[in-house]
Amino acid sequence: MLNKAFEKYDNLNNLIFHSDQGWQYQMQSYHEMLEEKRIQQSMSRKGNCLDNSPMENFFGKMKNEMFYGYEYTFETLDDLKIAMEEYIDYYNTQRITAKLKGLTPVQYRNQSLLTA
Repeated sequence: MLNKAFEKYDNLNNLIFHSDQGWQYQMQSYHEMLEEKRIQQSMSRKGNCLDNSPMENFFGKMKNEMFYGYEYTFETLDDLKIAMEEYIDYYNTQRITAKLKGLTPVQYRNQSLLTA
């Protein structure tokens, strides 16, 4: 999946990649892949989900809004994957929030980049 992100985006310099301490994120080959792309790795402290609270918050919303109550409607793993991809697109490009001043995350980020 990380390779897909590398293919989609040209310039990932100075990006910070935050994860928990899962074994896959601790592998030397994973560290090398991030280092090669000049991506800084950040990991939560062991047993401290608050270190990654924005993503924990997002996944909680995703489960509440697109999964719970619908979990038996996904006939295959591909169906679930498509639903997740569609939700992520919706969340970033259509779902407005008061916290972001009535903007979607993409609109808010673009506005922030223009004023920076």
